[in-house]
Amino acid sequence: MRANWDLVLNKVMIHQEQGALDALFDLLLTEEERSAVAGRLKVFQALLQGEMSQRQMAAEFEISIATITRCSNYLKHMTEAEREKVKALIL
Repeated sequence: MRANWDLVLNKVMIHQEQGALDALFDLLLTEEERSAVAGRLKVFQALLQGEMSQRQMAAEFEISIATITRCSNYLKHMTEAEREKVKALIL
């Protein structure tokens, strides 16, 4: 399974312009999947910023509390160094 994911990562890494990436993700992901990924990114950003409650996130981003809780639990299990890496990637 990892080899399959590595293939995806390699294809993403070779495309640097937004149009090419849009076309690639349109091919690989449904609209619902793209929306879910974008929603998770917003949730992780908001959790790391620490300025919104989970209920506020759910209402503003139209994301389920369950998804927000899963993201929160994932961050809670990370070391501080891992959280800092994630912050550098997405904030």
